[in-house]
Amino acid sequence: SRAAGAGRATKGARMATTRERAVAARAIHNNNRRKPRAQNRDIKVGSNERIKPASATGIQKEAVGNTQKLHEVEEPFETVIEPFRIKVVEPLKRTTREERQEYLKWSHYNLFGIRSENVLFDFLTDSGTGAQSSQQLGAMMVGDESYAGARSWFNFKNAVQDLFPFKHILPTHQGRAAEKILYGEVCEVGDVVPNNTHFDTTRANIECLGAQAVNLLNPEGKIPGSLAPFKGNMDIEALQEFLESKENRSKVPCVVMTVTNNSSGGQPVSMSNIRECSEICRQYGIPFFLDGCRFAENAWFIKQREPGYAAVPIKSIVREMASYFDGMTMSAKKDGLVNIGGWLALNDDRLLSKCQERLILTEGYVTYGGLAGRDLEAIAQGLVEVVDEEYLKYRVRAVEYLGESLIKMGVPVVQPLGGHAVYIDAGAMLPHIPALEFPGHALACALYTEGGIRSCEIGSLMFGKAAGMELVRLAIPRRMYTQSHVDYCIEVVERVAKKASELKGYRIVEEPEALRHFTAKLEPIP
Repeated sequence: SRAAGAGRATKGARMATTRERAVAARAIHNNNRRKPRAQNRDIKVGSNERIKPASATGIQKEAVGNTQKLHEVEEPFETVIEPFRIKVVEPLKRTTREERQEYLKWSHYNLFGIRSENVLFDFLTDSGTGAQSSQQLGAMMVGDESYAGARSWFNFKNAVQDLFPFKHILPTHQGRAAEKILYGEVCEVGDVVPNNTHFDTTRANIECLGAQAVNLLNPEGKIPGSLAPFKGNMDIEALQEFLESKENRSKVPCVVMTVTNNSSGGQPVSMSNIRECSEICRQYGIPFFLDGCRFAENAWFIKQREPGYAAVPIKSIVREMASYFDGMTMSAKKDGLVNIGGWLALNDDRLLSKCQERLILTEGYVTYGGLAGRDLEAIAQGLVEVVDEEYLKYRVRAVEYLGESLIKMGVPVVQPLGGHAVYIDAGAMLPHIPALEFPGHALACALYTEGGIRSCEIGSLMFGKAAGMELVRLAIPRRMYTQSHVDYCIEVVERVAKKASELKGYRIVEEPEALRHFTAKLEPIP
């Protein structure tokens, strides 16, 4: 009967409680007999990956009057999880090898030309391709779309200055718009702009003005297998030597620092390197600008790797980074966690006036800069979420999981692993393909043909003679893919690696004058 069933349930509960009390009593007795020991075992990530635990576990004592109160320190779980749950899904389209071969041919062997629905996993870029949070979508619903002085503008401005306390903030529709405004104002024909490493649009925006973009990457950053912790650093001696020359110095309108260093394998820049560069620039009276697209990931690496920062909050690290610069360009499509947006930040009042004129001419009024109010709200919320340490821990660990799996298979990758992507060393993987036949592009096309994965060549096709390495970037969109998706990617790379010696190079059939990798037409070399 129903009553009898209820009685059995109650009796079972009493028995369970008795057992639990016995176990608890033994635990207290054992803990009183010995001091707690820190747990030194590794933490498992995914099925078989391991990292070090963040804290010890056991029993801690707290004095309360004349008595001692026992506190159990929560033992961390072994699996690093995604710090979110999924509310909306988008179906993936499966294609056959024959179909992918036709799609590649139709796009003139340029992966930028392939329709997105014909891509299974899109690792082309992490720029604007991630998933937004429910808080961001909610904030977008209350966006103020007023042309001037919108509430959303002030929310955006306050969020930016909370992390980057520059005097002036100019919103732009993305990072390259900020670059075009800044360099269009400060650069002249014959000028030289040093950087740790210029990325493609930064270089193009400088060189289209008749100026020269110079990379001063530290020597360790040019060695893919080097395990130096901050391979994105500027070469301090090279910068000092370059600026000591009065002739050189007269041609330098500004010095730029890119964090993380995308073109050199997503490698971070240390706080000490930023500080030293800032001191050199101030010594010679040269403005120092931050290209801050992946500032939060860089701050995470500083916290993890640089002495003195382990206990410093991410937000404080970001603010210290900003304090060494005179301004910044920013694509919020990366560490702003949004699909569109960016800004130009300045301290110089005179430069502000000139840049405002260019902004109004090309982007829009100074309180929206080519963005809708809902976009400004999404950025404001994204800047709160991106400095959350649980998010950053998951973000970096997801990249490490992919990279470490490839390393175990013998696939050459840039090390240490970066924060937003894994960079395969195509030059080492395909030594039989010369740089002028684009080994990175050959590998990228093979990954798409094999498993529908779209990646990005960062080598001679993208940079021409300025290419330092022949890389293929697997950029992981933020909060987008699961571990099984990454496992599939690992399997695809493994298959391609087994027949790497069979891959052949490519040649350009047609190309534009600048940024050729976006629209060039290529064909395989027989």
